Amino acid sequence: MSATDVLAELESMRDERVLAVNRRHGDEHAVNLTALRGVAKRLGKDAELAEELWASGSPDARLLALLMVRPSAFSQERLDAMLCEASLPKVQDWFVNYIVKKSKHAPALRERWLADTDPVVESAGWALVSETIAKGKEALDHDALLATIEARMKEAPERLQWAMNQALATIGIEDEARRARASDIGERLEVLKDYPVAPGCISPFAPIWIAEMSARKRA
Repeated sequence: MSATDVLAELESMRDERVLAVNRRHGDEHAVNLTALRGVAKRLGKDAELAEELWASGSPDARLLALLMVRPSAFSQERLDAMLCEASLPKVQDWFVNYIVKKSKHAPALRERWLADTDPVVESAGWALVSETIAKGKEALDHDALLATIEARMKEAPERLQWAMNQALATIGIEDEARRARASDIGERLEVLKDYPVAPGCISPFAPIWIAEMSARKRA
């Protein structure tokens, strides 16, 4: 299929109800994600087609493109440029999780993005911090990370705040020696303390998140 064919198919799959829900979270994709994955499975890996879909700028097309490429296909410079293009929350989330985290360039990009003055870019760096700690891929300075989170998370913009909060919880879960400190920071900052949670789901409030996941690790 050509990019024109795929874009036409995605247009036919638009659901205004899906779009309305996603817009509440700052997103603009209008195709059901399960259906989108079905299209990706049918099309298979196709780097050239994916590049054309990404270049279209359509949020749905960009999400589809991320399912059709291999992380090893991108240079560090290209990944850095793509993050700036992936400004919408869901596109950035998929880009970081499906592509960057699986790339050999992730460590270098983590440090580059953490130093960026754009909070959206920096949030991607913090997502890679959480991945590094959770996977034990390399040693990071947890004390320095906690100090930064303690100083900045309370007043950080929403997307950056969420990413820092995840890093705080991940340190508390994975680093037993710093668990109490991480929980104490969460208690004092009260970030996401009152966030509504569906039955059966874990609160994103760091002290609760840390306690629940630490208990599961011990079980």
